[in-house]
Amino acid sequence: MVKSSLLLSFKKEGLSLLKKRNKKLLFVGVSGLLVAAAGPAPVHQFLSVAVSPDGVHVASIEGDVSAAGTADIKQIVIRSVTNGAAVTVKLPCGAVRECTPSSLTWSPDGKHLAFVLRVPGSHDHSIYTVDPSGSTPTRLLAFNGTLEDLRYTPSGTLAVLATAGAAKEVGAVEAGAAEVGVLGTDVHEQRIATIGTDNTLHWASPPDLFVYEYDARPNNQGFVGTAAHGDGDNNWWVAKLYAFAPSGAASVIYNPATPQQQLANPRVSPDGKIVTFIAGLMSDFTATGGEAYILPLSPGARAQSITPHFPSTVQALSWSCDGTHLLASVQHLDQSQLMLLGLTPTSTPPAPLLSAPETLGGDGLGIATDCHTILTAAIHQTFTSAPEIETGPIGHWQNLTHSNAAQHVAAHAQSIAWSSDQFHPQGWLILPDHTAAGAKIPMITQVHGGPSWLNRPAFIGAGLDHRLLDAGYALFLPNPRGSYGQGEAFTSANVKDFGYGDLRDILAGVTAAEHAAPIDDHRLGLIGWSYGGYMTMWTVTQTNRFRAAVAGAGIANWQSYYGENGIDAWMIPFFGASVYADPAVYAKSAPITFITHVHTPTLEVVGENDIECPAPQTEEFWHALNALGVPTESVIYPGEGHAMRNPAHIEDFQRRTLAWFAKYLR
Repeated sequence: MVKSSLLLSFKKEGLSLLKKRNKKLLFVGVSGLLVAAAGPAPVHQFLSVAVSPDGVHVASIEGDVSAAGTADIKQIVIRSVTNGAAVTVKLPCGAVRECTPSSLTWSPDGKHLAFVLRVPGSHDHSIYTVDPSGSTPTRLLAFNGTLEDLRYTPSGTLAVLATAGAAKEVGAVEAGAAEVGVLGTDVHEQRIATIGTDNTLHWASPPDLFVYEYDARPNNQGFVGTAAHGDGDNNWWVAKLYAFAPSGAASVIYNPATPQQQLANPRVSPDGKIVTFIAGLMSDFTATGGEAYILPLSPGARAQSITPHFPSTVQALSWSCDGTHLLASVQHLDQSQLMLLGLTPTSTPPAPLLSAPETLGGDGLGIATDCHTILTAAIHQTFTSAPEIETGPIGHWQNLTHSNAAQHVAAHAQSIAWSSDQFHPQGWLILPDHTAAGAKIPMITQVHGGPSWLNRPAFIGAGLDHRLLDAGYALFLPNPRGSYGQGEAFTSANVKDFGYGDLRDILAGVTAAEHAAPIDDHRLGLIGWSYGGYMTMWTVTQTNRFRAAVAGAGIANWQSYYGENGIDAWMIPFFGASVYADPAVYAKSAPITFITHVHTPTLEVVGENDIECPAPQTEEFWHALNALGVPTESVIYPGEGHAMRNPAHIEDFQRRTLAWFAKYLR
């Protein structure tokens, strides 16, 4: 299941070269595509940020986004902290799709920036370095396979996660490789490796483990990381915490206490004596949320939560420079918070250093830090404030960039809360500014993916959200039980109960939105992707309150899905048993069980090579509605995985969605 909401997932990739010259239409060719270049300046998206250890420079990966909300052409920009002067690094593969930089990391002396670059049209990657002037990058390594999470170790050595001969990009949301030959035999392991002085890879973890995340211990004592045996896409949900000796030998140092405990974000203290990590119920790799744990790296030591029963969700951790505290990124209801955690357990959160209804973007924690100057850099955005890089002490940032100063969204957002059973869910209501006085507004409810994730502020200057607002729709983004933001009890409240309590929360939230604004109850639409796609399919079997629905990468039948998808390990924590041991718990939450109740016109879309929510699930739902005479249409996009990448496909999906709602919500 995808970590992000439907709309956020489409802001990662895309095409954007829009220009206006002498009020004439200019056509610019990119990767064989022609796009009309007219209209306002595109939104500039910042994807990651890294501060140099000397506090002099900030490097970022960024790019303009198209009207569809996608940033397809990415670049590396290095800026001076003092005056914002910027240089753009000339990438060897040019400004083309899939010439994708990642993993920005500064050398300890701040004199070089290292990064990974994908070779377009392949799954090969290279490592480059460039000095702060942005001069021509120097290639350190060309690798036949994928490279992830490049970083300098405390000793100044480059380390990376490498998959030799990779058949696909890393991650279950990426398009799957063709399933041919003997099933289950083509397993590619991602291993920790270091880059030697001879610019070659030296393996630092064994070949029988897929390593997901890692951190280096000081003084060349090896590494700590989360890893599992077998298929990397499928087995993150059963990963354990390992210590990797300098020889590469691996030993388990923490085994999750329950199936509802996934592990993420391991970070070793500056003195190398403690590792911290996040453990909790998580439905997706990199969609991190749970409680903060510490584990002394000594024989016989036991891990303990230092945030037991927090009424909020810890999403990222970083050690303070002196190693006495943890800087935590926390989500509490509608607030993104930064707080300092001590190393002893407490169920009472400390006063946050920062608490705001915004989203901090960047690498891991959402901010990049420099321990020598206490400089921090972060990407800030809200629904109506476009992203910019800000620098300074935490909570006292000043804009380093002004790339989106001219951007404006004709809408306003408000956080709303309501009661449902014993819970108090929260959500966001976004209203267009151009509604006629006294008019009733049609509303589209968007269910986020996960289910362990949340709807949170993301600038809506482009993409489907922007188009829906322009068309006069209000948007409702609920965070029902199962979401992050209210602690582990709230996140786990939909275990073995998919579609029941969370739907009650959503429907109660729609009523709350109607009390907060002049929403037209007779013109309600529903949309979702991944778990949101499942919830869309489920909802139309349970209620006729929504007059039109769009299900992206949905799940129609949990029983058949169990054997079709490439990530079935995620289902045990949420259903309590395999489908073979307890088929009834899967059937009770399956849309197909109640399919004859559907009367809502429903559009379904999915990627051909989606391994998380395979296309047969969409076909099964479409086939049933078609046979029952319910208005329906289904599209399978060729070559796409769970996260759609092709700009033409994204544009087609958005246009179909707008047309579907226009037809049935007029």
